[in-house]
This record gives sequence, C-alpha cells and structure tokens, in this order.
Amino acid sequence: MKYYTIHKFSKIVGKSPQTLRNWDKNGHLKPHHTGKNGYRYYSEDQVKEVLNIKISKTKNIIGYCRVSSNKQKDDLERQIENMQMYLISKGESFKIISDIGSGINYSKSGLKELISLINKNEVSKIVILYKDRLVRFGFELIEYFAKLNSCEIEVVDNTEKTEELELVEDLIQIVTVFSCRLQGKRANKAKKLIKELRNNDKNN
Repeated sequence: MKYYTIHKFSKIVGKSPQTLRNWDKNGHLKPHHTGKNGYRYYSEDQVKEVLNIKISKTKNIIGYCRVSSNKQKDDLERQIENMQMYLISKGESFKIISDIGSGINYSKSGLKELISLINKNEVSKIVILYKDRLVRFGFELIEYFAKLNSCEIEVVDNTEKTEELELVEDLIQIVTVFSCRLQGKRANKAKKLIKELRNNDKNN
C-alpha cells in the first residue's frame, strides 16, 4: 500500500492542505495514520474515495432458494442441495440465501438481505433454479435494479409453463394472501375459490 504526505495528497485530490486538516478535525476524512514525526499520511484507497473512484470489492455469487410454506421444508432442502451441486459444478465460490414464504410477499428476510447486498454492490450474480423462485410478480423490476448494480440474474431452468398453468398458480397465490384478511362468509367464498382453482389445476 502506498501512502502520501498531506501536501502530496492535497495536490492529487485538488484540495488544500488546510482543507484536509479541517476534514481531519471535523471527522470528514481522517488520515490513514500519523507518523512518529506527527505528519499525516493518506492511502491510495483514500485517494479513490475523495475522487469518487469506485474501490473494487470482492463480489459474491448468491444462490437464492425459496418455498412457499413450512410444509415444503423438505423441498427447500432439496432445492438448496441442487443449487449447491450446480454452483460447485461451475467451480464458483458462492453463498446460499433461502426463504420460506409466498412469492408475492416482499418482506421475507432472505429477499431483503439479497436486495440489500445488491444495493451495496456486493453481488456479481444471483442464481435461481426457476424464475418464480425469486418473486411471483415484479421479476423484471428486480432484474433491472440488479443490472444497475452490475449484477446479473441466472435462471437455471427456463422451461416455460403454459399460460393457463401460470394463471392458475398466480390466482392461487393472490387469493390465498387476500383471503387471510377476510372474515366470515367472504373468507369462506375465498377458500372455496382456492379449492376450485386447485382442483381444476389437478384435473388439467
């Protein structure tokens, strides 16, 4: 690591030595260290910081896995195992983030952690086994947000479902969420609708 005296540093970043002393005093920018002679020394990273040059970070590859309910924990374990095998076969270093919750629930802890890491520019790639494992709706919005932070999303299985099957799955998710807020007859009607949708799905 290379270090610069306050006078050399001031010339590089285009600030006067007095400005740098004021920054040190008010805590805006402390020198990397102070020598035994009392001189302030600044690092190369601080040069980049002042000049707004992005310091390169080690970015993670995240394997994201999700199931809708606690009843599917076994499925989640298989999903995680498959994800690990896939990423290991690629020879990539990775981290697994998993969630249990609906694809239209955007408050899941794992999803929030993932969004936070993307926002900090700490993720190079998100890997999901199926597109709807990330979110049921709004995938394109998250994909766009990821791209803004130099992060790509890889979908392992891009097998397209029929429009009818996707519609049934989406309706079941939506009705299930909103039925939890209903009471009495309206709740019973919602449950009946969910049952009919599931039966139609099985018959088709």
